[in-house]
Amino acid sequence: MKAIIIAGGSGTRLRPLTYNLPKPIIPFFDKPFLIYQLEYLKKYGINEVIVNTHYLHTTIKYILKDGSDLGIKIFYSYEEKPMGTAGAVKLAESYFDNEPLIILNGDVLTDINLSEIISYHNKNKSDITIALTKVKDPTAFGLVFTNENGRIEKFLEKPSYDEAIINTVNAGIYIINPEYFKLVPKNEPYSFERGLFPLMLNLEKNLYGYISNSYWIDIGTPDKYIQAHHDTLIGKIKLNIPFDKIENNIFIGKDVDIDESVNLQGPLFIGNKAKIRKNSFIEEFSVISNNTFIDAKKSNI
Repeated sequence: MKAIIIAGGSGTRLRPLTYNLPKPIIPFFDKPFLIYQLEYLKKYGINEVIVNTHYLHTTIKYILKDGSDLGIKIFYSYEEKPMGTAGAVKLAESYFDNEPLIILNGDVLTDINLSEIISYHNKNKSDITIALTKVKDPTAFGLVFTNENGRIEKFLEKPSYDEAIINTVNAGIYIINPEYFKLVPKNEPYSFERGLFPLMLNLEKNLYGYISNSYWIDIGTPDKYIQAHHDTLIGKIKLNIPFDKIENNIFIGKDVDIDESVNLQGPLFIGNKAKIRKNSFIEEFSVISNNTFIDAKKSNI
């Protein structure tokens, strides 16, 4: 199977972080966020990944290259102008084969079991399977209504508080039989959420929702971006952070120079080649990037 990551958005909700960086490659602990998504896919045997690009697309290609450093093969699909979620994926049709296609939004951090979703898709002979998760406030997402067998009966995008009678939302992970991209118009903006999915329901195709209780977060706002770091530090999600772990969830990178007088209050993260000078205090939930220099505050008193 192949996967495609929708990574073309301009990340306006995350400014100023995204003024000079595409949202999918903003730093997340020790590396660009998109690399964690690629490692997630590789964990489930997905070794060929199409990356949809638009905003600052050359930066993404410069960092990821052909994927060989990660042990995968990356193809790039460029959209000259925003084409919507389904329209962007359709641009990559030349890379599709006959197997179901895994689609992942480029701002999702999760440990949802992909193998279980694939098995669920095949067992139900589904045309489209959508991973679903439960959130406290569903008004910023798309509600998905299913029956007792998991078959999808209704979609409701960005509901009002009065309309949000359930909290099961689209988690931004889909398995789609590629033949149905013939229903997506060429060269015009078109979305999964308001276009293809409702159309498939009207055509009485088999759409199923896989409800997961696994960790899931959309990092697309500053608050959620910070929360994802916090959640990782306290172990809500297990990521491949290849650093030494000492007491109280303190993660230390390579070639770090920390004076013995420094007070470290975990959980926290200190990246490669960071230098922290005498009498500094690093409080809990701090994330110190690679090559950072920190000195204690000086006083003339």
